[in-house]
Amino acid sequence: MQKHEQSYWGGIVKSMGLVFGDIGTSPIYTLSVIFAITPPKPENIFGILSLIVWTLIILVTVEYAWLAMSLGRKGEGGTIVLKEILVRLLKGGRAMGFIGLLSFIGVSLLLGDGVITPAISILSAVEGLVLIPTFSGLSQGVLIFIAAVIAITLFIFQSRGTDKVAGAFGPLMVLWFASLTVTGLIAIAGHPEVVKAISPWYAIKFFLDNGLSGFFVLSEVILCATGGEALYADMGHLGRKPIVRAWYFVFVALVINYLGQGAFLLEHPHEKNTLFGMVQGESQFLYIPFLILTILATVIASQALISGVFSIVYQGITTRIMPLMKVDYTSSHLKSQIYIGSVNWSLMVLVIFIMLLFGKSENLAAAYGLAVTGTMTITGIMMTWIFANTTKKWKAPIALAVTLVDAVFLIANLNKLPHGGYWSIILASVPFMTILIWTRGQRALYKALKPLDVETFLLSYEQIFSKGRTIPGTGLFFTREWAVVPPYVVHCIIRSNIIYERNVFISIIRTDEPFGVSYKLTEKRGSGLDSFEIFAGYMEVIDIETLLKKNNINEKVIFYGVEDITTPNPIWKIFNAIKKLSPNFVQFNQLPASKLQGVLTRVEM
Repeated sequence: MQKHEQSYWGGIVKSMGLVFGDIGTSPIYTLSVIFAITPPKPENIFGILSLIVWTLIILVTVEYAWLAMSLGRKGEGGTIVLKEILVRLLKGGRAMGFIGLLSFIGVSLLLGDGVITPAISILSAVEGLVLIPTFSGLSQGVLIFIAAVIAITLFIFQSRGTDKVAGAFGPLMVLWFASLTVTGLIAIAGHPEVVKAISPWYAIKFFLDNGLSGFFVLSEVILCATGGEALYADMGHLGRKPIVRAWYFVFVALVINYLGQGAFLLEHPHEKNTLFGMVQGESQFLYIPFLILTILATVIASQALISGVFSIVYQGITTRIMPLMKVDYTSSHLKSQIYIGSVNWSLMVLVIFIMLLFGKSENLAAAYGLAVTGTMTITGIMMTWIFANTTKKWKAPIALAVTLVDAVFLIANLNKLPHGGYWSIILASVPFMTILIWTRGQRALYKALKPLDVETFLLSYEQIFSKGRTIPGTGLFFTREWAVVPPYVVHCIIRSNIIYERNVFISIIRTDEPFGVSYKLTEKRGSGLDSFEIFAGYMEVIDIETLLKKNNINEKVIFYGVEDITTPNPIWKIFNAIKKLSPNFVQFNQLPASKLQGVLTRVEM
């Protein structure tokens, strides 16, 4: 029983550290941003609080904790998982292209979000320094500098892996949520009537009183739910149950704190920094420890998002929608612990650029929300589609209703486009264009290479092998699939007569499951010719060398194809540049450099 209790509470604590950092730090800026543009009258305060509570219920509890998290693949979640489920359900057809495009947009928006979240979280926490009398004279430039130093330190430590420090994240976030609850309860005690704001009537009344301007306030209300998508995206790290259980505690803490901030605003309507003002009003002595805890919580939130970005990019690489990048594995026992240097440093530069560009967290909030609502709407569309095509059809109308709410928030957020919201689009467009060019380019390159079918290849192969001029040892040739022979293999074996005593065609086939590795060695495909197929989940890290040794394949040399592309087409020129910048297949899989032999093939595209 004790072990079960420990794993039950241990899972909840870990979830708080790894999943809820982003949504958990939203109370730092949400109400401050809303009441910077909305008059803090009592009826507005009640209306906004009601909107926040119901946004958390509909967009996080119903959409993610209940609907999305019931759709998983071996415990994994996220946009790519939804795409894989839909691909299986629909089995081809015109809808496939649309699903692909939707998932590309969803992935790109999440990656763009990976830049804005650390910037707004860290900057908003550091801005709390000005409420300490000693630091009250600090300029915004100094605050940005402090926030940038914290961000740089965070990115520098990524290469060491978070496995070692992740143990401290959970307890720190438990302390953070506990302090949100306590400070909220103290404030509510002064104005217990704010609890009435839980009723949806106040949200409806707010719209009736404010009309169109009330509708556009939704673009700021969404800030309370940013990070809700992490419940589903991070499902693979901890499993569904601990995350859902932790969410109920987090939900209560957030609601109490927002109600507390509302109670504080009833007395101090002109307070610029609501959360920090409320805590300082309750206890001057505890303000500095609370501020330190806030900064730590925002660092943990940013860390969770950076790890999430690495996971999304890795999924993209292994499902062939993104170019190969050098991946380092920072933990020997945790598959999710990876580090992608090129992504890490690009993120760091962009986070600091965004901090300098917007200057203040409330300006940053003007750009924040568009990517989140876009992602939520795409998740809603894909979920509705899945439920409509499965035995859980009764969930489809609920998913559709949630998607319509997502769409309302998305439309309200379009209002942010001229005020910096276009940066969400710019940041997301870089991965989106990369994905489009890479996927189209791969297809076009495959056609241009004109691979040979294995039957035709075997006719010439057998003639050469029968001459008995084989090289001692084993030659390894990488092919996409056994039945299709790439031009470099034809060039090596047929044209150059490079033929070993044992020749093995090795192919890695990514399955539409996240994990699991199996393999199949088929001998005597031809004289001295075997095939070795590895079937691996798209999140799986494969140790090719170990699998080869297990099957008694002791290769002397490993051949792989290198394409030299010539093209007048500007888009294929970009594709060629990306291809040259990214490591090739064998470098990505960390095969022994001393055995590698690249074979060049000229291709016109």
